[in-house]
Amino acid sequence: MLAGKLWFIAYRDLLRNRRRSVLSLLAVALGLALLIVFNGLVAGIWNDALENNIRLKTGHLQVRAPSYDDKKLSLKWDDLLDNADALAARLEQMDDVQSATPVLWIGAILTAGDESLSLQLYGIDPASSFYAPIRESMVGGRFITPDDRNGIIMGRRLADSLGVQTGDRVNLALVNADGKADEAIFTVRGLFATGIVSYDESTVFMPLDKARAFTRAGNRASAVVALLHRQEDTDRIAATLQGQNIAIRTWEEANQLIIQTVDTAMGFYVILDAIVMLIVAVIIANTLLMAVFERIREIGILAALGLKKRQIMQMFLVEAAILGLAGVAVGVVIGLAGVAYLSQVGIPLGAAASAAGSGFPLRSVMYARFAPGLFAALSFWTLVFVLLASLYPARFAARQEPVDALRAL
Repeated sequence: MLAGKLWFIAYRDLLRNRRRSVLSLLAVALGLALLIVFNGLVAGIWNDALENNIRLKTGHLQVRAPSYDDKKLSLKWDDLLDNADALAARLEQMDDVQSATPVLWIGAILTAGDESLSLQLYGIDPASSFYAPIRESMVGGRFITPDDRNGIIMGRRLADSLGVQTGDRVNLALVNADGKADEAIFTVRGLFATGIVSYDESTVFMPLDKARAFTRAGNRASAVVALLHRQEDTDRIAATLQGQNIAIRTWEEANQLIIQTVDTAMGFYVILDAIVMLIVAVIIANTLLMAVFERIREIGILAALGLKKRQIMQMFLVEAAILGLAGVAVGVVIGLAGVAYLSQVGIPLGAAASAAGSGFPLRSVMYARFAPGLFAALSFWTLVFVLLASLYPARFAARQEPVDALRAL
């Protein structure tokens, strides 16, 4: 019964100064909406970068020679994986594997006219479903075929930077497996645009058989990469492949740069979230403190009529709870609407996305992502901050002596 009266009194008192109450509610709502949109955008960026790298480069699993080093892109036979085709075929027969294919990673220099630049050349099996995203992102010409002996495809951004079009001829130079420099002329069969800037401006594909012949790598490959139906099965599949003269690398190991960057950045984002919540809490505390000063005389009357200090304190905490709950409800609606908008429209980055580097494959457009657990946690902690901030004005009101309060005007 008393609890119901406290809620009624608190609600009535908030309506006394509607403008101040509405502005305080909006402060909570907009603060939480900002947190939801910001964290949804961050979650979208991190997950997009990780998924892009897995889908286009690392796969969920890689099988390599033990001595292979990513940074060197070595073509020495001792560093390459022998019988890669047979191993890929074995992996593809597993029910949990979506696709598996051998790949040869090559450091090369591409020259077109007077322009030259270093890039990563991929020797791939064009028939593999692993490269379906590249095939689907073709924007000019055609995809390469397994028996093509002098054709390549490249990112449209790379072609634009070199002034190259479909059908043009370019020179590729590299150091082969024998440690000797070699070069050849290739025809650009097509252009692709994945939307990942660092990928589209630094990647060239050629058929695996031609790449092996060009580099004198025999039947070897840098690795066999596999995509799984379920990411959670990675460790189990890796355990079944353990053996001599091979090294297994999971998606977590292959994407350490992204994962470590996310872990480091999350600490910074938690601080930003706390600052926004603190600002909202200060606004609520200020609102309640002003309400206390305006109602000193009323508080004295309530105390004189027998209302206990604990009950007076609860009355102001209820006011804070009403503002907090209403603000959180409105903030969640606004925040989710913002995330829904950014998940479809996104924020264009353009060429600025390449500043993240090739190890962090950002799209040219940043999209937000729904993260229900994260949004619920933000809502909960926003409400907690509001209630904690209301403790001081509530205790200040409860500590007023009836006689002193009744003398106040």
